[in-house]
Amino acid sequence: MTSLVRRGGGSTLQHRGKANAEEGKHEEEDTAQHDEEEEFHDSKDTRLTLMEEVLLLGLKEKEGYTSFWNDCISSGLRGCMIIELGLRGRIEVEKLGTRKKSLLNRKVLVKSEQVTGDVLLDEALNLIKTTKPPDTVPNWIELLSGETWNPFKLSFQMRQVRERLAKNLVEKGVLTTEKQNFVLFDMTTHPVVDAAAKQRTVKKVQDAVLTRWTNDPHRMNKRLLSLIYLAHASDVLENAFAPLSDEDYETAMKRVRELLDKDPDTESMKAGANETMWAVVAAFLK
Repeated sequence: MTSLVRRGGGSTLQHRGKANAEEGKHEEEDTAQHDEEEEFHDSKDTRLTLMEEVLLLGLKEKEGYTSFWNDCISSGLRGCMIIELGLRGRIEVEKLGTRKKSLLNRKVLVKSEQVTGDVLLDEALNLIKTTKPPDTVPNWIELLSGETWNPFKLSFQMRQVRERLAKNLVEKGVLTTEKQNFVLFDMTTHPVVDAAAKQRTVKKVQDAVLTRWTNDPHRMNKRLLSLIYLAHASDVLENAFAPLSDEDYETAMKRVRELLDKDPDTESMKAGANETMWAVVAAFLK
């Protein structure tokens, strides 16, 4: 009888221990999200979203447009939206149950319906909020990009995202608007007028993998870590490393490869990790 009581008691304690650990993890996650949010809003420099920073890295400064050969930036910008909503505590991926699903198979859930004040983010949040049943991160990236074979889901595509982001940057004084003639057609372009804003973005990406390299992604600022992953997924990371010396370039690329070799499912289970961010990373690394 005694052994049965002890065994039951041990099981209860073990269960409570797991529950407390899980609760502690979620509290750390919420605290980390709050810190990220505060840091974003308290910045004295021009505040740029992840989408704007990735677009800025991809823009040719004088010409004011992204490379015609870049077919990755569209989905990369949608990934930025999902991470941005995750960092701001608006969405999350479903919690692990008894069946441990991989990040790629876990559904995106709305955590808070509070508007962000950013038109693109609020549009994406509304789409996620009104969709039943919930969908996974990889599927949402495809839906928001319009890369779906399902004609009934084409309405989920967010259109003219690059142009709308460029207009945001014009309003922030980072870009300007011009018309350029390309023989067969005229195109609206957005050359960089605030070179310092772009240089700050380039510099912080460079510093993250050189002078401030920590060798541990969980010691890096989540927004900055996301920027490195999404800049790579959008095929614009090379633009940030182009000014580097050959030696620094090799070091930077070696460290980026170390990040790309990380297992998102493993990293997402560590204390303070943002699971939504790692789910997006997993979607681009699959």
